[in-house]
Amino acid sequence: MFLDNLQNLEFKNIMQEHIYRVIEFLLGENQEFGVACEIEYVNFNPPLPTSIQKTLPNITLFMLANYTLESALVEGDILRFEAGFGTENIGAIVTIPLLAIKQIFVGEYPILINIAETIREEELEEESSGDMDSMSILLNNPENAKLLRKRGKRD
Repeated sequence: MFLDNLQNLEFKNIMQEHIYRVIEFLLGENQEFGVACEIEYVNFNPPLPTSIQKTLPNITLFMLANYTLESALVEGDILRFEAGFGTENIGAIVTIPLLAIKQIFVGEYPILINIAETIREEELEEESSGDMDSMSILLNNPENAKLLRKRGKRD
């Protein structure tokens, strides 16, 4: 299938950078948004009670608004925020790998769709044992290098 060709590490790195930049922009604008993500990759600290965890669907939508939005940050390859769950509003820090985010919404509009699969442990080991890290792969494309240089001049 055609989409199988888009599951290589280079494409995943491109998608991860795109997701990062979209979230970074939304946070900078203090814009409320939602993320639909694969729950199997989401980490809750402290862990949610089983009664709540088992009610979360495979693709779960988290809305980042109010305090949740204020607590949100994107760093490296993850999105992290604080949220309350259940009728008791049990607090947890939610950590989502960027590639586990399948869609980003502003209001009712999807503004990002991610078809890349989440990077698995064996891919990370393969990447770290290879000659090039993800930034090197990203910078290997001259257009990406130009964009990052321009971005650095603005910061």
